[in-house]
Amino acid sequence: MIQSISDFFLNTVGKELCVFFCAMLPIIELRGAIPLGTAFGMPLSETFFIALAGNLLPVPFILLLIRWIIGLMKKISFMKRFAEWLEKKAENKRDKIEKAEFWGLFLLVAIPLPGTGAWTGSLVAAVLGMKYWKSFFAIILGVITAGVAVLLISYGFAALIS
Repeated sequence: MIQSISDFFLNTVGKELCVFFCAMLPIIELRGAIPLGTAFGMPLSETFFIALAGNLLPVPFILLLIRWIIGLMKKISFMKRFAEWLEKKAENKRDKIEKAEFWGLFLLVAIPLPGTGAWTGSLVAAVLGMKYWKSFFAIILGVITAGVAVLLISYGFAALIS
């Protein structure tokens, strides 16, 4: 079943768009997209730049719209609990971010672990009311750093196997 889903996407959109769309997804982001590109046998630089673009595409929209979206979600009874969870998730990162703002946000995004990344960083920056451009550049730098780390691990591991 998984193979048929994989074949469908590869034959429909191709390797490049699979990596791009995978990088756009929350939680997976480029931490999953780069190993996917490695598995597809894509060149290192192509994988990196496609995953980077896919991971960064949602960031401006999240930074600009997430507070408004959370406000709307709170007005819908079945969405209220999820909206409050999102706010709590952002608030839990407040201490780490507020002290060093730019560098704190950078580190939150740069460390390639679950619960970090561009989506979380954008959510935290927006909920904490950080300045747009400062947040955006910290997130870009963090995504590049995380991407390089994941790329080195993925392609290093692939080289060891072959």
